[in-house]
Amino acid sequence: MIHSLYLKVFGVGLQDTFVYRWNFVLRSLFGIAPLFATVLVWKAVCEANGAVLDYSFATMVFYFVGVLIVENLASPTEDEWRIAAEIRDGHISALLLKPINYLLYRLTLFVSYRFLYTLLTLPVLGLILWLLREHLRWPTHPSTWLLFLLAVTGSALMQFLLAYSLAMLAFWFLEVSTLIFFLYSFEYFLSGHVFPLDLLPKTVQSVLQWAPFPYELYFPVQVLLERLSTSELLRGFSMQILWIFLMATLAHLLWKHGVRRYQAFGG
Repeated sequence: MIHSLYLKVFGVGLQDTFVYRWNFVLRSLFGIAPLFATVLVWKAVCEANGAVLDYSFATMVFYFVGVLIVENLASPTEDEWRIAAEIRDGHISALLLKPINYLLYRLTLFVSYRFLYTLLTLPVLGLILWLLREHLRWPTHPSTWLLFLLAVTGSALMQFLLAYSLAMLAFWFLEVSTLIFFLYSFEYFLSGHVFPLDLLPKTVQSVLQWAPFPYELYFPVQVLLERLSTSELLRGFSMQILWIFLMATLAHLLWKHGVRRYQAFGG
């Protein structure tokens, strides 16, 4: 009964996403320009200085292609805005009357969004991989693909729970966009989106390793590039599990107290 309920939710998510299919395709097309601009910048840097630490130009290209792949598979697409809008506009009242776990409901929609988004953008991703094929060095060990899948799954859960928790603030604040943009501005730089985080000074890396952001993008990409030792892999997965637990706990508490406040004010 419960499984069929969430399967229906998954189907609703697919239908909802399919309505905006051309938006997703165009968004992925527009994403080509920043990627190639980044590639050109690092090409100039590598030609002037040789390899940057132990990143050759080919490795750097593969790194940013990996970032694009992880983003496509794991990054939320306006989930936080949709959840906040449901709370702000009162649409969540109808869901409170149904025998459904709201966190699982939104997680199911998130999975359906990412599934269809990935399928719709495959042609664009395939074009990028073909254009940059000379610089891509795919993993040589089959186990790397399994580890990469686990790392991407952990990344997706972390990013979803972060977006969900941010959206829960709509129970207390009418407008949460400023808070979301503020946090995401840190996440953009500290997740490894702009450059590999091991280019930072060691002291900064030692502090940053305790934050959640490196395990959203940087860690899965490093797994794909096979640049991590066994101990680094164990630490990365342990940190993902820790942050998933902490974020899930925070999300539960925010929902619990948020709904109580919502109902107290007649929601």
